[in-house]
Amino acid sequence: MNLKLQSLLYYSLLFVIFALPIPLGANRPWAWNFFQIAIFALTFVAALSHKDKPWLGLLPYLRMIYLWLALIVVAALQLVPLPAVFVEFISPSAFAIQQLASVESFYLSLDTGQSGISFYKLLSFFCLFCLILMLVNTEQRLKLLLMTMLAAGTFQALYGALEVLLQSHRSLIFQLEVTSIATGSFVYKNHFANFLMLTLAAGLGLLITSLQKDQMSSPKDLLRSIATTMLGSKALIRICLAIMVIALVMSRSRMGNTAFFLAMTLTGILALLIIKQRSKGLSVLIISIFIIDLFIVSTYFGLENVKNRLAETSLSEETRDEVITDAMPMLSDFAITGSGAGSFYSVFPKYQKTDVMSFYDHAHNDYLQFAIEYGLPAFTLLAGIVVFAFYKSIRAMRKRRNSIFKGVSFACCMAIIGMCLHMAVDFPLQAYANACYFVIFISLCMLSNNLKIRARGPL
Repeated sequence: MNLKLQSLLYYSLLFVIFALPIPLGANRPWAWNFFQIAIFALTFVAALSHKDKPWLGLLPYLRMIYLWLALIVVAALQLVPLPAVFVEFISPSAFAIQQLASVESFYLSLDTGQSGISFYKLLSFFCLFCLILMLVNTEQRLKLLLMTMLAAGTFQALYGALEVLLQSHRSLIFQLEVTSIATGSFVYKNHFANFLMLTLAAGLGLLITSLQKDQMSSPKDLLRSIATTMLGSKALIRICLAIMVIALVMSRSRMGNTAFFLAMTLTGILALLIIKQRSKGLSVLIISIFIIDLFIVSTYFGLENVKNRLAETSLSEETRDEVITDAMPMLSDFAITGSGAGSFYSVFPKYQKTDVMSFYDHAHNDYLQFAIEYGLPAFTLLAGIVVFAFYKSIRAMRKRRNSIFKGVSFACCMAIIGMCLHMAVDFPLQAYANACYFVIFISLCMLSNNLKIRARGPL
């Protein structure tokens, strides 16, 4: 009965993962609330099914869990009414603003409503992290999870590309206006591009998984590997990757495309340097990705437009860099405890200068926004989670002998590098679907390092 329950929970989790980006990237209150409830419910039932195990079977991951819990505690403190003297001592700027507003209760957050929403999101991310660790306990499940992410990315890519190629005026879902830029079911093209970067990482991880099994000792074996990669059992994955690259280029996202190609290149070089007993197929894969995707496929679907956008980018016309400049004083004013999670859009107008006329609800730099909203200590905890996960994936890529773990660790490294690059100029983690997928990769970093090889059994 417990095995059947765990299988039901696992497939329910896969359904949630596939469905996450469909309702506008889950970037609307009704959408993220629905998925939060689903994640909380699945986590509760999964915890009950693991109640006989120490720490619900999460004992190998305690150090990472402690980092998560510390971050959650810091975020919760922003929502607790505190004595005015304490708030004045630890966050003078927050105290001064609330004193001017003649509030009855003082908080570390200047927007408790938005901070409450962000807190529930953070809780759902932690639950998703634990859920992956509890339910993905075999190589089969690990591979099927990557396949689900690949399928979600391919669906989004097909949907986004076909809308543009068919010259639709309104989207099939939600009836949004369709332009010459592919956005899938997302509203913001950069969120769409970032999501594709993550799912492309999952797909490349799957290919690496199969390539690790190739043993090539002669040119004949090398040619056979190339033919198998292009035409054999791996062809479907390769086609999915090509479709996603086409859609990524059609998104016209400058940093989305840059982050993908840089992350793929850096991770490929890293893999060639540290993976032991690697096959020549790994080199073939990386070269084929560049030749086919970059120089052939993308040429017909707008890569030149992306190059032109990069070349024509003018700092005098861009205002996002000025937003970052204007937001820097916020970091010094709320360095310890932050202005409150989700409070950037309500606090920034106080610091906004006249040369920035547009309304900005995000800093267009997730590093800066997280540091402003949560404070530097909490930002350090968040950075610690990502750095620790990246270390675990690097270690797995180097130490694990099983091909599935090498492929998963490759995908994780690429996802983390790509996300870290994109965060420097945009706000990809503000989309709930993207943030959830990134949390999944954080979980996979831990699994690729700690999961034990099991005999093949029921899913």
